[in-house]
Amino acid sequence: MSSANSLSVSPSKRIRAATLNRDTNETKIQLSLNLDGGAVPSLEEVASTNGASAESQTKVHASQSSASQEIAIDTGIGFLDHMLHALAKHGGWSLRLKTRGDLHIDDHHTAEDTFIALGQALKLALHTTTGLARFGSAYCPLDEALSRAVVDLSNRPFCVVDLGLKREKLGDLSCEMIPHCLQSFAQGAGITMHVDCIRGENDHHRAESAFKALAVALRMACSPVVGREGEVPSTKGVLF
Repeated sequence: MSSANSLSVSPSKRIRAATLNRDTNETKIQLSLNLDGGAVPSLEEVASTNGASAESQTKVHASQSSASQEIAIDTGIGFLDHMLHALAKHGGWSLRLKTRGDLHIDDHHTAEDTFIALGQALKLALHTTTGLARFGSAYCPLDEALSRAVVDLSNRPFCVVDLGLKREKLGDLSCEMIPHCLQSFAQGAGITMHVDCIRGENDHHRAESAFKALAVALRMACSPVVGREGEVPSTKGVLF
């Protein structure tokens, strides 16, 4: 498989943003991310950083614009877009993301590669864990479902997921891909994650509550700590 990655990060440390082009024989991904919300480059601008062309975005499954966030996601898999929308919204991110993958085969490459790319973009946007909380945890409910997420910006990728999903698919997304997506994200971002659904009857609710919990935990972990500017949150003295 051939692969081409083009990454760039905002020159200002105060703007935690990144753009990414990930182009392989299986998927083509264009992504722009700002961890603190606000403006993000258009996908045309993202494509131009790698000399690529961005097709007109005539269909977006998940989009939302507010004073603090810009979200526009289209992976070709509606339920995947829904989960990414929840992750961005409750993580406080602005995110533009477009994936075109080999869905004529199945959903695997599209879902996996999207989360690898998102993890890489998160790591690039953070650039350093200096002055950050490093650890984050959250519980989030969705009706009868309750999930817990615990994260560590450790630079040691590890992921444990237990969502207890029973259905074969949610929309066009295989349920077996949901924990794999989270594992792929942790690998790309270089973080440790534990995500569990504690209870719930509806698989849609179980999955969505898990993504919301992860979003809130990441937001906590990535938050600057007043008074600890310039400090590495580790006894080793180094993380990223």
